[in-house]
Amino acid sequence: MDLKQIFANNEKWIQEKLEVDKDYFNNLSKGQSPEVLYIGCSDSRVTAEELMGVNPGDVFVHRNIANMVPNTDLNVQSVLNFAIRHLEVKHAVVCGHYYCGGVKAAMQSADMGILNPWLRSIRDVYRLHQGELDSITDEEQRYKRLVELNVQEQCINVIKTAAVQKAVKERGLQVHGWVFDVKTGKLIDLKIDFESILEDIMKIYKIS
Repeated sequence: MDLKQIFANNEKWIQEKLEVDKDYFNNLSKGQSPEVLYIGCSDSRVTAEELMGVNPGDVFVHRNIANMVPNTDLNVQSVLNFAIRHLEVKHAVVCGHYYCGGVKAAMQSADMGILNPWLRSIRDVYRLHQGELDSITDEEQRYKRLVELNVQEQCINVIKTAAVQKAVKERGLQVHGWVFDVKTGKLIDLKIDFESILEDIMKIYKIS
């Protein structure tokens, strides 16, 4: 990749935007009011704005390996808190993707060095759903199912937080679990039944 081309692309993009709206960048500089928080994977093949067909300013984005929401990670927790309490987004989305390298690595018995504690959280998801996953004989299908279950568990981690619980109660914030299929380009709503899943665990995690 020629890095000079990136700056040339940037100049072209600026001109295209200004041709449509001469105040485009001036308006962007005035602030943001996105309605969606998107927590996705850092995978270079999965670009949040492009796959959703949205523009700068429409979505508040956080990305990390395997779209994780650990309660001990100050980065993702700060993003979550800012998006919910200050930007007052209406939707919080966790979006995983099939053929995720992080999830694949977590399925293997290998020492991944500094990644070990991060991948351990995905392995915990496997442990929670081991019966279902071990019953899937096709390795690729088991891999894809773990991607989906990881999204579900990260959504639950989102709902465990005080800011989210308060926003759900006071202004109807909605939490969603999605998966992007790299092979087809399709964005899939997992339609997770959070009310059913959380009925029991909220006895433990309810804060507000």
